[in-house]
Amino acid sequence: MHAMQYEITLPADYDMGIIRERVATRGHLLDDFPGLGLKAYLVRERGDASPVDQYAPFYLWATPEGMNSFLWGPGFQGIVNDFGRPVVQHWTGLSYEEGPASGAVPGTATRRRTPLGEEVPPGEAVADAVARHAREARRDGVVASALAVDPRHWELLAFTLWADAEAPADEGERFRVLHLSAPGRGLLGAGRQW
Repeated sequence: MHAMQYEITLPADYDMGIIRERVATRGHLLDDFPGLGLKAYLVRERGDASPVDQYAPFYLWATPEGMNSFLWGPGFQGIVNDFGRPVVQHWTGLSYEEGPASGAVPGTATRRRTPLGEEVPPGEAVADAVARHAREARRDGVVASALAVDPRHWELLAFTLWADAEAPADEGERFRVLHLSAPGRGLLGAGRQW
């Protein structure tokens, strides 16, 4: 599993209806994309627990070939054509879990970043994080949750899809889910990724 996200921060006076229309008319194009585990079409809006207006799709790739096919193909080129080439953040997958609400359509997503301190060996810190992630994924309202790591910056990323329109306030940055494409969700596996 490989996690990926890009954030397109929009001007304060940008009509977010344009993003909603974009997702409504184009979101289905990845509903059967080979190699894609899931893509959550995410937005944050200024004043709604966010300092900015932002379009920030989040991907979990089941295969590197799928990710590469998207990045070097017409899908990502559409983003580049419309918004310029964004920085693509990426993390290697550590764990994936379906939650108790796995059959629900997610309304909210959360993203929490946590630095891996130097005082604990990386393997030990990651093992502890994976165990904690498995417990957290069993909470009420969780549709699915992924844990990943950026070894360049030694940062953990916890990404969770929630059935409720409002995720718990202490879960990190919150996003609205406009659409979920999940053609290979079952291929993401369960639990630890090594």
